[in-house]
Amino acid sequence: MSATVVITGAFSYTGKYATRLLLGRGYEVRTLTNHPPTNHPERPNPLGDRVQVSPYNFDRPDELRRSLEGASILINTYWVRFPRGELNFETAVRNTRTLISAAKDAGVRRIVHVSIANPSLESPLGYYKGKAEVEQAVMASGLAYAILRPTVIFGAEDILINNIAWFVRHLPVFGIPGDGRYAIRPIYVEDMAQLLVDAAEQQGSSVIDAVGPETFSFEELVRLIAARVQRSVRVIHLPTALAYVSTLVTGWIVGDVVLTWEEYKGLMSNLLAPEGSSAGHTRLSQWLAENGERVGREYASEVARHFAESPGLVETART
Repeated sequence: MSATVVITGAFSYTGKYATRLLLGRGYEVRTLTNHPPTNHPERPNPLGDRVQVSPYNFDRPDELRRSLEGASILINTYWVRFPRGELNFETAVRNTRTLISAAKDAGVRRIVHVSIANPSLESPLGYYKGKAEVEQAVMASGLAYAILRPTVIFGAEDILINNIAWFVRHLPVFGIPGDGRYAIRPIYVEDMAQLLVDAAEQQGSSVIDAVGPETFSFEELVRLIAARVQRSVRVIHLPTALAYVSTLVTGWIVGDVVLTWEEYKGLMSNLLAPEGSSAGHTRLSQWLAENGERVGREYASEVARHFAESPGLVETART
């Protein structure tokens, strides 16, 4: 009998790549999600009936535990990118603790958890502090674990790289907050999925910086994208507050959250470029060279992807 893995968000961006790998390796796969497949174009179902679907049921721990029973591994991608309505970082931390407790009670033996690069309990940023609190809960669970700390995950359906390309294609000027020298080490989505599935099969506990082989300053990244999509753009440097206001206005125009203030601060504080060896092998520069024709052709809306109106559809996961 094949082993059973529960993965949160199997129909999400990174989740669907990891789920395909799990199925290909012969695992039985279940998912916890508040985003069951629908006929909405932003929430297609690429996996058919191969994955058993259950809701998160954070408010019903016994039901949550039952949905985890029989599984030996939990791959957790659950988080929130930004507060919305009653859902905030504190709620996400509390929900994740409930999930970890339910997994332990259900007999899960290993947790593979997606965190973020450079989390810190002392961080003034709620996103990074919350991620650190969840890491502590994973480590204190008594279960074997692997914690992966990604930066920016790029690929065919990503948000950041695609939307930089979209702006470059549509605007003659691109405003960069501050000096643009702060760095990013992006990782390819399929490399990230491979890390998740490999970590599920490893023994013992580990913490891995999930970063790619290339490091770019933010300005270098923008100029690289412009070159690969064959657009000439004038790069200007803006005070951080003014740049943020411009993204708020742009977000209002496109009906999306382009970047949050915490994302600005994390980026400009060099939190997305941890030092150390590469965990992924795919180069963004090469990927853009091969995909430049199609990157940024359409705006990728975070709100449309995760908050598309559908009965009972409420967003709780970023990846």
